[in-house]
Amino acid sequence: MASNKKTALMKQQMREISKLLAENKEEKARIRAEALIRDDGTIEAYEILQLTCELLFERIKLITTSKTVPEDLKRSISTLIWASNRVDIKELVEIRKQIKSKFGKQFDSDAFENKNGVCNERVIAKLSVQPPTALLVQTYLEKIADQFSVQWKPTNRLKADQLGEPMAAPVGYSVQVAPGTGLVPVNAYAAGEDTATDAVSEMGGSVGGSAPPAAAAASVASVSVASASANSRHSHFSDDDEKKYGDDIPVAQVIAQHPDEEADIYIPPAPGMDKKPPADDFDELQARFNNLKR
Repeated sequence: MASNKKTALMKQQMREISKLLAENKEEKARIRAEALIRDDGTIEAYEILQLTCELLFERIKLITTSKTVPEDLKRSISTLIWASNRVDIKELVEIRKQIKSKFGKQFDSDAFENKNGVCNERVIAKLSVQPPTALLVQTYLEKIADQFSVQWKPTNRLKADQLGEPMAAPVGYSVQVAPGTGLVPVNAYAAGEDTATDAVSEMGGSVGGSAPPAAAAASVASVSVASASANSRHSHFSDDDEKKYGDDIPVAQVIAQHPDEEADIYIPPAPGMDKKPPADDFDELQARFNNLKR
């Protein structure tokens, strides 16, 4: 049931990724592909765990009559214990409690920590918290683009030393400049900075090409902040401040004038997140990230 549910959701995720590729939102598509790979691995682990459960079901009489863990079942039982808190199947948690009650805390602890590598290596690999390699992510994107007939080629080709490494963190090269108005601030750059101007044009969507330099992206961010501060300073400062500083009011003072002013956009807390969570509650942290993503 869990596998079928995930499979149906993954088909929808693949369609969404294909749309992102068609819209040149490559970085977002890569992040979604990483989640898709993780779900694919989870389904694969589910299939192995299902086989393990069928084996234990057929040998349940041997388990109930044995005072110690049967040697030929130690690997299978240990794998279930290790996976019990790593998959969203509550029944495995109950099974772990019963096995712990019969065979003792020491066996339960050794299995949960995979002591001496007793658990199934494939299940451990598929349920690992380690991110997939950049090569695997790109392969998924290419397969999805081909399946949904999307004309897409990666903006940044992977180098040899990047193939086995995790996907790099997004830098924003696929994000359009000035997406709210669509007005690209080309004139913000000094004369002669052709590279920066070309980068802005590419980010704005008028010209396709490679990713802009980090310096160009930083310059655009600086211009945006400075422009926003200049446009809003008259509303933040009194007449005396205007006479004192004229048109040279420091940006730092514009920000410091109203440090507690509320933002225009209100992001509601995730369900059940109205109270401050404990520092080690990562389920709530995940819910908050998901809420911000929406």
